[in-house]
Amino acid sequence: MWFAGGGGGGLRKLCRATSNELSCSSLFVRYMSRERAVNVRKINPKVSIPEANLISSSLYDLFKQHGPLSVPNTWLRAQEAGVSGLNSKTHMKLLLKWMRGRKMLKLICNQVGSSKKFFHTILPDDDPQQDQPIAAATDNKKQGFKRSGDKNKKQGFKRKGK
Repeated sequence: MWFAGGGGGGLRKLCRATSNELSCSSLFVRYMSRERAVNVRKINPKVSIPEANLISSSLYDLFKQHGPLSVPNTWLRAQEAGVSGLNSKTHMKLLLKWMRGRKMLKLICNQVGSSKKFFHTILPDDDPQQDQPIAAATDNKKQGFKRSGDKNKKQGFKRKGK
């Protein structure tokens, strides 16, 4: 009933209201035809969990030492470092996804012109954003922080009618 014109309702009526029927329906079809993103928290590392933790700690140390790395550079560094347990480059990619799902790594994109390069890097251990509100809250108590409503009273704003 959403797509058909019969009954006088649904998506077509909504699209006519915007006077752009073609783009609205194509947008809807485009949105509904997309695949869902992979849930990286549920990735199977293809090895036992203790072994995956051991491999991921070795890879984490690589990222900590060498900074942001692309997938090919990570594979080369892992071979040089002798990370045991990695069966192939595809297995390493799977473990990198698993590590992203465990919030050990993050994927950053560096766009140069029309090409994009993706790098994995470690997440910072302690976020300064999390530390700042705690420190700000203690400073506000010490200084006797006043609300912005009090500032308006001090400046002498009067109503227009009086």
